[in-house]
Amino acid sequence: MHDATKRTVTARLRRIEGQVRGVLRMVEDDRYCVDLLTQIDAVRAALHKVEEQILRDHVSHCVAGAFASGDPVEQRHKVEELVETIGRMTR
Repeated sequence: MHDATKRTVTARLRRIEGQVRGVLRMVEDDRYCVDLLTQIDAVRAALHKVEEQILRDHVSHCVAGAFASGDPVEQRHKVEELVETIGRMTR
């Protein structure tokens, strides 16, 4: 992962960590269920953004590097890995 992506992802994950702690406090404080569900949805959306950033970084560098190498075995491996990863992400 490139340094810029790593910094951005780390900052986002720290914010998400705070959001999750907030949800925990809401549960402990017996907050209204719909409010909890709204916050959980916000956490899920934030994680999805992190996932997109990491995927973009992977494609831009790791997958692109495999294609730049000209090695057909490595290219095939990266494509299969990418397809499997996206498949897991969309379940």
